[in-house]
Amino acid sequence: MAGKKKQKDTPEAAEEAGLSKKQYEKELAQLHAELVKLQQWVQETGAKVCIVFEGRDGAGKGGTIKALTERVSPRVFRIVALPAPTEREKSQMYMQRYLPHLPAAGEVVIFDRSWYNRAGVERVMGFCSQAQVDNFLKAVPLVERVMIDSGILLFKYWLEVSEAEQTRRLQSRINDPRKTWKLTKMDLDSYSRWYDYSRARDDMFKASDTAISPWYVCGSDDKKRARLNIISHLLEHIPYKVGPKEKIALPKRQKAKGYEQPEHPFRFVPEKF
Repeated sequence: MAGKKKQKDTPEAAEEAGLSKKQYEKELAQLHAELVKLQQWVQETGAKVCIVFEGRDGAGKGGTIKALTERVSPRVFRIVALPAPTEREKSQMYMQRYLPHLPAAGEVVIFDRSWYNRAGVERVMGFCSQAQVDNFLKAVPLVERVMIDSGILLFKYWLEVSEAEQTRRLQSRINDPRKTWKLTKMDLDSYSRWYDYSRARDDMFKASDTAISPWYVCGSDDKKRARLNIISHLLEHIPYKVGPKEKIALPKRQKAKGYEQPEHPFRFVPEKF
């Protein structure tokens, strides 16, 4: 990928250069505290934030989204991961199924894959025609301008994984029973089409990497660094401000006033651990 930061040549090299668990968790905890402040600002100001995550299978989108959302409210930070379109949705205007999920005031919406499916997987796997792809690439900058003009803060992140690291991650899904659900037949079909996806990505960037709605590319061979870099970047590009925090103290509990524990035969969960 021209112009991208050079990634480690092997998974082993990437692991050696990786952050320690202690350092990673320390940095992530600090970012989580800032995300809570961002959440408060979004609620207080009625801001509308939309974050798009794209990348090849195994690029680390899910883990990054988890790191981004694990300490904030799901009522404010909402994840959208749409299934394959229904027959009815296929008959609609392409962008129609995504529009209801865009943020309202006081919301942060995160797309785990997005309308850019048309430029990527749908194109590569033959789920749409080239004419439909061309129409999408022509229209998407205009649609995103309308979104931004309506007050939405739009951020688009592409996670760039190397061939070697993608292979390692997909192989681990085969061997780990906790991850087999992540590996679908389409993932296997897509794996063999590396350069088809590269061409699709390049055309997508050419059409939709605009001054008003740019793509931000993050090397993701090192998952920990990628998560920290993306969260840090996001926080740096949103002008959130939070006033002094009021001191919080727990109130006194009421007195029992004659309450007694019942003699109900509760069914307790066995303590196996």
